[in-house]
Amino acid sequence: MSLPFSMIDWVVILLYLGLLIAGAWLFTPKHTGTAHDYFLAGGTVPAWLAAVSVLSATQSAATFLGGPDFGYHGDFTYLATNLGGLLGAIFVAKILIPRFYAARVTTVYELLTMRFDARATRWTGAMFLLGRVLANGARVYLAAIAIAMVMTSTVSAGTILIAATVLIVAAFLSTFVGGLRSVLWIDLIQFVIMVGSAIAVMIFVRLSIPASNAEILQGLAHAPGGVDKLRLIDPSFDLSKPFSLLAIVTGIALLYIASSGLDQDTTQRLLACKDAKTGARGLYMSVFATVPVVAIFITIGLLLHVLYDRPELMGGATAAASREFGGEKISAFMH
Repeated sequence: MSLPFSMIDWVVILLYLGLLIAGAWLFTPKHTGTAHDYFLAGGTVPAWLAAVSVLSATQSAATFLGGPDFGYHGDFTYLATNLGGLLGAIFVAKILIPRFYAARVTTVYELLTMRFDARATRWTGAMFLLGRVLANGARVYLAAIAIAMVMTSTVSAGTILIAATVLIVAAFLSTFVGGLRSVLWIDLIQFVIMVGSAIAVMIFVRLSIPASNAEILQGLAHAPGGVDKLRLIDPSFDLSKPFSLLAIVTGIALLYIASSGLDQDTTQRLLACKDAKTGARGLYMSVFATVPVVAIFITIGLLLHVLYDRPELMGGATAAASREFGGEKISAFMH
């Protein structure tokens, strides 16, 4: 992390930004004449594109940084949360999405106007916006830390603020100019880049480990302290464990219902399809597609655990991994 950005690094960044701008320009209509076109992309979004956009919206920087960190310090139990996601998706697809389409709403909160009055919709919308400020603020903060580290080799309030400002302005302009359709296609481009980059990192780290696949799997199954880092299901009923089976089928399922069926940020993507069946299919596709994506990021963390903490699998010597950067404790994935 002490190496400064080289010319090739800046070229890659500029190419990435150029790709996003070109994608937004190519796939965004020059005129969005109605609110239906602007907010719901004219109701023409295919299920696969809605799925990719939902996945991109729900994973973001939290998965990009948090997934490897959880794999490094934990196991695969985080991946099992998708079981709760599937339970929540079934409820949303069977109960909520058909009602939204039947009422021909633009936002998920318009049903409250029909059931109660406009004040209920306004207050709920205000609560949603407050929640977005807090939730998206955390995501932007995580991404800004990574950008500040990579581009300035410094983590400070000033560099984080600059990075966050760039992210916010770029996101605002892409959304404001092209509406939802622009957001969907930019999500697709970023999804391909994110997953492709993660696969490249996973391969690079794996090639840095001299042990065989069988030896790595054996070492992960018998980690120091008797820990099985390949564990997928935690069957305990301990309420203090966030990814136990009990937590997954209760808390995670309810959380997914809230995020995919009652959160305008995510549900709007599912309302942009031609009908309720297509929207529901997009939701199911996003849940199933999340599994391999999250698995890749957790696997990166597991491989980093081997690279940094398992000398017996590294030929007697592990890579040097500082646990701090600029005085802040960081994940190994940030190197």
